[in-house]
Amino acid sequence: MTEIWILVLAMAATGAFAGLIAGLFGIGGGVVMVPAMYYAFQFLGYDDPRIMQVAVGTSLAVIIATSMRSVSSHAKRDAVDFPVLKAWAPWIVIGTLIGSRIAHMLPGNFLTGLFGVMAVLLSAQFFFGRPDWRLADTLPSGPLRWGLGGLIGILSALMGIGGGVFGVTLMTLCGKPIHKAVATAAGFGVAIGLPGAVGFIVNGWGEVIVPYSLGYVNLPGFALLAGSAFFVAPLGARLAHALPEKTLKRCFAIGLVVVGVMLVREAWLANAAG
Repeated sequence: MTEIWILVLAMAATGAFAGLIAGLFGIGGGVVMVPAMYYAFQFLGYDDPRIMQVAVGTSLAVIIATSMRSVSSHAKRDAVDFPVLKAWAPWIVIGTLIGSRIAHMLPGNFLTGLFGVMAVLLSAQFFFGRPDWRLADTLPSGPLRWGLGGLIGILSALMGIGGGVFGVTLMTLCGKPIHKAVATAAGFGVAIGLPGAVGFIVNGWGEVIVPYSLGYVNLPGFALLAGSAFFVAPLGARLAHALPEKTLKRCFAIGLVVVGVMLVREAWLANAAG
């Protein structure tokens, strides 16, 4: 029982940290929650390789709460570009539904390795990315918008993240100020989390990977993470306008590299053993 309570506290703390970075960086917190849940399920003795699917699906469900809370906090500061959200959301939703289906068909170890590799790659943006880098003066429209929006949805669904990393990068490269990009990208999480969670529930229906789950969404994990993240996200939004962004980003990038390498190693060892 002592170990279970330690796990509960750890998951609640993870949710709080996820809520903090959701408001701070405009991301849904999945880069923290997915590996935390993956190792938590292993700690509880679940050895099915599809526990990564459960971790990803549960993360997407939590992202609904963290993103809505974060967007609400940023909107009070008039920082959210709602026309951008309206234009990009449909394509992100379509991509997310496709990604949730792909995730169901992928082997669990492959998904674990994919998350690890992408976490390492994403860390480069946090560490080396500069808000003054530009590829264009405005966001793309037409077929390019459809394709990029769909790609953001697919990758985010596969990783269980809110799309904020991709969204912030895209918007800053296309002329959006960093604070406006962070606030608007938080809204991408709603367009990803809701269809993504539904997709993981439907695609995982009938599978019993972890008890007390709906498909690939674990209800106790959702309650613990969402409950703590929901109340901390506004703090992250306030800090985003007050703290030195460069230092925070680099510290977070280092953490991403460590987690990414651990998960790649986990997938490699599992494949070697199989």
